[in-house]
Amino acid sequence: MTAITSPAPSGRDYSLTGRDAKRAVENGLSAAQWYHTEIPRKQMKELMQRSDQPAIRDTIVWLGALFLSGAGGAWFWGSWWCVPFFFAYGTLYGSSTDSRWHECGHGTAFRTQWMNDAVYQLACFMIMRNPVTWRWSHTRHHTDTIIVGRDPEIAVMRPPDLLRVVLNFFGVLDAWHAMTDMVRNAAGVISAAEQTFIPEQEQPKAIRIARIWLAIYVATIALALYLHSWLPLMLVGLPRLYGAWHHVMTGLLQHGGLADNVIDHRLNSRTVYMNPISRFIYWNMNYHVEHHMFPMVPYHALPKLHELIKHDLPAPTPSILAGYREMIPAFLRQLRNEDYFLKRELPPTAKPYREELHNDNPVAAAAE
Repeated sequence: MTAITSPAPSGRDYSLTGRDAKRAVENGLSAAQWYHTEIPRKQMKELMQRSDQPAIRDTIVWLGALFLSGAGGAWFWGSWWCVPFFFAYGTLYGSSTDSRWHECGHGTAFRTQWMNDAVYQLACFMIMRNPVTWRWSHTRHHTDTIIVGRDPEIAVMRPPDLLRVVLNFFGVLDAWHAMTDMVRNAAGVISAAEQTFIPEQEQPKAIRIARIWLAIYVATIALALYLHSWLPLMLVGLPRLYGAWHHVMTGLLQHGGLADNVIDHRLNSRTVYMNPISRFIYWNMNYHVEHHMFPMVPYHALPKLHELIKHDLPAPTPSILAGYREMIPAFLRQLRNEDYFLKRELPPTAKPYREELHNDNPVAAAAE
């Protein structure tokens, strides 16, 4: 593995209305033509084939496990026996929903669109992400992946705020920002940043949904006060905090420590081999280079896509632990030099990286 030092000026402006946002548009980084591994058309068509069966099966298992763990936690409420049940419930509520809103937002999880919409709305509520805002935010994330000033979903900015990273494992800051955004939207206010990616005709929908959600949370708090019990909040709302750990753990690996302002997903995304339980929770988003190259391939086809194109990709990170062993040192290096990032080596069978910037500033490599 080699280390990369970018010649770009230090001091990135991550604001969606700031200096780097304007620069990305001027330099052609915004909505650029990204590198894609070549796949025969027939095979691509087969991979993109949608099916209800895998997602129906997984959704029944997910909702069934959610119900049973929640019921167990409620039944044993007041004793330590409730802890393992709420651990499972929180993970299914506060982490599994991250991948479910994501895949259903792409419209690829199910073949039947109303099923995508139903799971999308439910998952968005549980993870506290406005379904209108995040649908358009995620569209921008795919067109401008890790482009500074354009991508609204960059999890770790440079230099990294490590305290924020740690707090996010407990959902603290994300949930706080989600609640303040919900209250602001419910008051009829769409922020300047949101206006850069939410079409004007969609903005009233974001406001209406925020008002519905706010009413549900107010009712849940009122019920908890009436019962003099935390139990209603342990079932609705708080799982977004105590169950966030898994989606943060896996989410950081997507792009953490890798390149920004490049137009090759092999440089800014990471594929990680994971255990079957994490893959179920994460709905195969561990195949993240593959997903970004071909976002319309359903989650259940990503392992097959991986086998088809892995000759053109960096070697997958062998485990979650291995991912953190390479990512954490990169974060620490970025505290001293925010232009530092990791470049994964390509196999001999791969085409060279498309790592040029549109402003003709080449990315310079230096031995680690």
